[in-house]
Amino acid sequence: MNGGFHCHTCGKHHAELPMEFGADAPALYFLIPEEERASRCDLTPDLCMIDGEHFFIRGVVEIPVVDGPHPFAWGVWASLSKASLQRVFEMWEVEGRESEPPYFGWLSTSLPLYPETLHLKTHVHTRLVGQRPLIELERTDHPLAVEQRQGITMERVREIAERILHDDGMCH
Repeated sequence: MNGGFHCHTCGKHHAELPMEFGADAPALYFLIPEEERASRCDLTPDLCMIDGEHFFIRGVVEIPVVDGPHPFAWGVWASLSKASLQRVFEMWEVEGRESEPPYFGWLSTSLPLYPETLHLKTHVHTRLVGQRPLIELERTDHPLAVEQRQGITMERVREIAERILHDDGMCH
């Protein structure tokens, strides 16, 4: 289906249907006044530490697409304990790190189109070196957790894209 899609919101044809959307930082980062972020936050593309007390890792919530070629992905942040973050650092470049047991965390990204997603319980699964961790949501009846377990259709991916692209002002 990635010959693009017809957007029901703006009526235009878009050349490609995005299969991933994500957040650049955990939600807590955006609550820090901008002028304080440099002194209070250490943010990289993969990790974030705030005030030396709050630790986050960037990963993906993959949603199977039942009628598509590959999963849809939400790029999200999950909180980790200090001990878990230290272990992540130890294993960062170690081949075989994907066999590590998952780390417990709390989802630290508020995703649009769902009831509040902040603080959903997660398991953070490290993957091969160079790949972002897989964020597995606890089995609940939260719509995001249900979609992660049961999958979505390409039509749902289109609906997500339309909302995100228009809410962000990206659809022209």
